[in-house]
Amino acid sequence: MTSRNGVARSSGGATRRAPISMRSAPSRSRPNSPVTTDPAADPMKYRKLGETGILVSEVGFGAWGIGGRTAGATSYGDTDDAQSLRALHRALDLGITLFDTSSAYGSGHSEVLIGRAVAGRRGEAVIATKAGYDDWTKPPDFSAAAIRRSTELSLKRIGTDYLDVLQLHNPPSDVLAAGETKEVLASLAAEGKIRSWGVSAKNPAGAVEALRGAGAPIVQANFNMMDVRVVTEGLLDEVGRHGAAFIARTPLCFGFLTGTIDRSTVFAAGDHRAAWSRAQLDNWIDGARDLISAASATPGREAVLSALRFCLSFGTVSSVIPGVLHPAEAETNAQASEQGALPADVVEKVLAINATRDFFVSPIRAS
Repeated sequence: MTSRNGVARSSGGATRRAPISMRSAPSRSRPNSPVTTDPAADPMKYRKLGETGILVSEVGFGAWGIGGRTAGATSYGDTDDAQSLRALHRALDLGITLFDTSSAYGSGHSEVLIGRAVAGRRGEAVIATKAGYDDWTKPPDFSAAAIRRSTELSLKRIGTDYLDVLQLHNPPSDVLAAGETKEVLASLAAEGKIRSWGVSAKNPAGAVEALRGAGAPIVQANFNMMDVRVVTEGLLDEVGRHGAAFIARTPLCFGFLTGTIDRSTVFAAGDHRAAWSRAQLDNWIDGARDLISAASATPGREAVLSALRFCLSFGTVSSVIPGVLHPAEAETNAQASEQGALPADVVEKVLAINATRDFFVSPIRAS
């Protein structure tokens, strides 16, 4: 049996140590095949991060929200640092190891909080940050110098001498094709400043391009019960063919798949959801209601677990990274790993609903 970070669990309890190469560890399943978990064996399960040699908790911690309010519609609004730190510590205690952040989240504040949380526990965390956007108000910069500078600043903010994963944050195709991009990433790896790299893509097509054109070992894209493009457009199959890792972003569709958002919900100042069009908000509200019902779940905890378990039902998914603001959210999220994959018929129901409905409207943003 495998416990956190791939260390064998014995009768004496779990052993904690830094994430290590586990080339001999068996793969959870074939790409895109259903995943079978044994809830009695280990509350948190771990999966290979592609062929990087890194193991990660199959439920991670999305750290956009804890960064706090940033200019425009680029955050979830104001947050409480003390509460965020409690959430981070609780996640670590629950065996959550993957922490996904960016230099742009809170203009680096998310990284600072993660650094404070993992102080003295660095070996328990797989930290995946991003470069390209340091400030949402400024144009992205993917030059080799900017990638190196961003990496150095992330290391400083987190208080570590290495990043487990450095992801390019929604890079355009010319960046992926540029020789200097691969050169700087290779140099950072050779210097021990990053263990691996990847691409956080704007859409599935961008992730496919990263795999085919740049040989990205890790890709990240949106995947949830109202956005199954990674399945229908073949990204998960492509990930499997390349032996790469896939990280599922927005598994709760910005909170709508909790089932707790309705037409009376008013989003706070600074919350990016306030900028979505009324038609888009209503489409997600109605869609979430129908999909939660299809999963035989009720709004709240059951809906959250169903949404996360849906993503975990695909073997090519290395980890799902719901956003976390409260310790209680970390606790609920972790239970998705304990419960395991959704029944195959429920997964098919969700895919069938998506085949007949479009959960995106135009214009997406409010005018």
